[in-house]
Amino acid sequence: MFKIAFASKDGELVNEHFGWCKKFYIYEVDENSYKLVQEVDSSIKYEEEVDKLEYKIDCISGSDIIYVTQIGPKAANMVKLAGVFPMKSSKEDEKIEDVLKSLQKLMNDNPPLWLKRILLK
Repeated sequence: MFKIAFASKDGELVNEHFGWCKKFYIYEVDENSYKLVQEVDSSIKYEEEVDKLEYKIDCISGSDIIYVTQIGPKAANMVKLAGVFPMKSSKEDEKIEDVLKSLQKLMNDNPPLWLKRILLK
């Protein structure tokens, strides 16, 4: 089982940039099921970029993956250092449910190395 945070405006689609996201939707996922476990308000604004990124990372603490439309290189590095695997959506307005199902399929078939590492945590 692992936790994945989605950057979303509506809880249905992946449609937010990591640094601009006002709400994260966190799911628990295993081979057979997934469920929404938390909606995290991440709307506090910070002047300094590093402060903003640290705040966003705090908002997704406990997650293993962050799934976004965009994430800058600095943010991606900070996220990785915090132990979270950053992933960018492959298409515009991708459905959260589709992402969850494709991750389950990966888990059940032949998980890639990055997913194996997350599952072994």
